[in-house]
Amino acid sequence: MTVTVTRKGQVTIPKPVRDRLGINPGSKVDFEVAEDGRAFLRRVGKRTVKPSRFERMRGTATSGLTTDEIMALTRDGA
Repeated sequence: MTVTVTRKGQVTIPKPVRDRLGINPGSKVDFEVAEDGRAFLRRVGKRTVKPSRFERMRGTATSGLTTDEIMALTRDGA
């Protein structure tokens, strides 16, 4: 994912990355630069909110399941 740096040196962290790392408004993040020039971003602190069953299933509907099968999976453990 490519983002643009503003004149103030700011970037917007793409939503898929924020969702994956559990970054919300007020979250603290840490940047680390490796010797080879790669930069890493990580959320500081532990994620305290367990992902919902819907978040856990995101992207899994590509496996050829029918709508009824998907609905049965989302209701499991409710």
